[in-house]
Amino acid sequence: MNFFTRLQDQTSRDRAYLLSAPVIGQAMAGDVTRETYIAFLTQAYHHVKHTVPLLMACGARLPERLEWLRSAIAEYIEEETGHEQWILNDIRACGGDAEAVRHGAPALPTELMVSYVHDRIARHNPVSFFGMVNVLEGTSTALATQAAGIIQERLKLPPQAFSYLTSHGSLDIEHMKMFEGLMKRLDREEDREAVVHTARVVYRLYGDMFRSLTPTH
Repeated sequence: MNFFTRLQDQTSRDRAYLLSAPVIGQAMAGDVTRETYIAFLTQAYHHVKHTVPLLMACGARLPERLEWLRSAIAEYIEEETGHEQWILNDIRACGGDAEAVRHGAPALPTELMVSYVHDRIARHNPVSFFGMVNVLEGTSTALATQAAGIIQERLKLPPQAFSYLTSHGSLDIEHMKMFEGLMKRLDREEDREAVVHTARVVYRLYGDMFRSLTPTH
């Protein structure tokens, strides 16, 4: 079994915890409000704005033996820069207060998720960052584009309110192909274990983030 497949297998229970968040099922069934969608975008802003800083922290701490991985991180940085601005634009298109979101505080699970990955990079193993990549991009490819269509149909919002979800659904399919190739090249068990452990924790915290979104009916 290659490591990418092993990673999916060993995190399946944690992935199920995330996907069983009630708000996800409700959204996929069209049972969603504008307030809940804005609440999701708000939390997305508060973790997506950390993507590039996390990538930079990871790249700076990688050992020379993983120089090939640092090159991939440079590519990720170029592609991920500015995505938090897309989310603020989506919030504006929904009629939300983007500036209040920008200057606001994240929900506790969101704050813990970002803090945890920063800590794993700094104190344990910088390759841990890719556990978070597995969660966020894997979830995005599974749900984002489909959810965007359902939510837009239900709420009658303009296409400009879905740039984050629609772009990430397709973009992250390509990213996951790249990610799979990178994970297959990891040849040290300590790096593999760091990715698995981080993915398992991030699935839990990301699932708690979704559970923090209180639907308004």
